[in-house]
Amino acid sequence: MQKLKAFYDWMYKITMFLCKLLLIADILVVSFTVLGRYVSFIPDPTWTEEITLTLMSYMAVLSGALAIRRGAHIRMTSFDRYLPKKLIHVLDILADVCVLALGIIMIVEGFKYADGIGGKGFYPSLPWLSKRYMYLPIPIAGIAMVIFELESLFNNILRLLGKKVYVEKEASLEEQVAEGGN
Repeated sequence: MQKLKAFYDWMYKITMFLCKLLLIADILVVSFTVLGRYVSFIPDPTWTEEITLTLMSYMAVLSGALAIRRGAHIRMTSFDRYLPKKLIHVLDILADVCVLALGIIMIVEGFKYADGIGGKGFYPSLPWLSKRYMYLPIPIAGIAMVIFELESLFNNILRLLGKKVYVEKEASLEEQVAEGGN
């Protein structure tokens, strides 16, 4: 059990580190764009908008996968206090299976699009760079989602069986308010 937790912790740290690198690169590219527009001796590059959007798409989908690990996705909890705990755990497992299926679809279809449509096009301002990189965030995020969703599914099955869970979800806003937290 500890080896699995160590693996998921390592995957989380790697994914978080990637997101931080992408954010830094995004900030640098946008800063270069702004400087290029307002400082006369710095060239105004045409490629920065496409690169910024590509970096943002990687960051957005990977950070969504990180939210799966923390259990921080938006979720309806209105009926949770009225439903039996076992039913809530069953519904959590059903949601995990659906998200797992979505992750698998993202992997399969994302690689098809990246190789198909993306392999045929190039960025207009960077004709040497394939648009494959614009479509690659989808299957990459699908892989990260499947990895973290398997952990969530495993934890929810343990919760249903009344066993100890090794990664707790973040408390919902309602739970935080009820406990007097921020």
